This record gives sequence, C-alpha cells and structure tokens, in this order.
Amino acid sequence: MDLHIFGPGFSTLVRSVRLYCEEKGLTYTYGMHLNGFPVSWRSEAHRALHPFGKVPVLLHGSTAIFETMAIFRYLDAAHPERSPTHAPATQMLLEQWSSALVTSVDASLVRNYILPIVGPNQSTPIDAKTLEVARLEAERTLSILDAQLGERAFFCAEHWSIADALLTPMLDYLTLITEPANLLSQWPRLRDYLGRMRTRPSSCPVLQSTPAG
Repeated sequence: MDLHIFGPGFSTLVRSVRLYCEEKGLTYTYGMHLNGFPVSWRSEAHRALHPFGKVPVLLHGSTAIFETMAIFRYLDAAHPERSPTHAPATQMLLEQWSSALVTSVDASLVRNYILPIVGPNQSTPIDAKTLEVARLEAERTLSILDAQLGERAFFCAEHWSIADALLTPMLDYLTLITEPANLLSQWPRLRDYLGRMRTRPSSCPVLQSTPAG
C-alpha cells in the first residue's frame, strides 16, 4: 500500500495519522512534498489536495483523502483485518470523543495554547492576558480529559484506538511547555497515560522523530 501523508512533521494531526499507520504496520512517507517536489503552504497545489488548505491529506495512488477522521476510516476500510471491532456502546464512545478531540480539544490545547507558545510560526509573543485565558481553558480541558480517562489504560476502549492516536501527540507537545506552567504535572493519570503511550513500539518512530516540515 503506497501511502503518503501530506503535511508537516510537526503537525499533531499528521503525527496522529502516522501513529495510526504505525499501529497497523503500514509503510508510508510524510511531509510537505509530492513526488519529491516541495509544496508551499496553502499554495494552489496544496489547495488542490485540500480545498481549505489544511493538513493532513492521505495520498494513496491517485486517491487523496483529506480530514483526519476520513483518513482513519479509509485506512480501516482498506485494512479491516488490522482494525479491531468494538461493541456498539464502545464504538459510540469512540466516535463522540474522537470528534471532540479533533475539534474542541485540539482548539483548546493546540491552537490556542501550544502553538502560540512553542509553535513553529510564532510572529509576536503572546500577551500575558491572552496566555492566562488560554491556560485556564487548557486546564479545564485537561480536567475533562482526566475524568474521561479515569483508571483506564487507554482513553476510550480496552485497546488502543483512534482516540489514543489523536490525544497522544497533543499531550506529548504539552510537556514541552514548562513556563508559565507544566500543566500535565497537575494531572498524574494523564501524565502516566502519556508515559504508556510513549513506550509503545508504534510511538517511537513518531514521537521521537525530529518534527521536520
């Protein structure tokens, strides 16, 4: 299966798709290039793949799939033998939390907090008031995530799932921020969860790799 994940290596969602491929044992390439040629961010070539100029986009031969959840579903359909099934109640839980992770949680932790502080495209320092508002919202989000995780080994199910692929890169980047606060230290269950996710064989090539463009 010839797969290319279009998007910069530092993107949390690109990393999520990479984790999903690693878990399935799929070979892939990734980066902001097509057929060996670099593609500029939100250029005509980029928008030809994703009409809103976002990432990731999965390329499989002549097929291009954009939006992370659609990519996961495509990979599941292409490799059903490597896609565990869940009871209806668990599947519903996975669906609603995966949707929340790519929308509300991504906005709170990544777009509004992580990227302004340690993101690759910082232009001006984030002002103290805005930072405090973002930190408080991130704390509220982590409280919700901690309550959902509880004493589970995985975020939503008995086994590793899409939800873990989405959450792990967010928490991994959150540990890079030690000032003004190391937020994850306040939530030992989430901290220990991240530790478990980091030690999975599928995580090593993704989380320990240099986040190149």
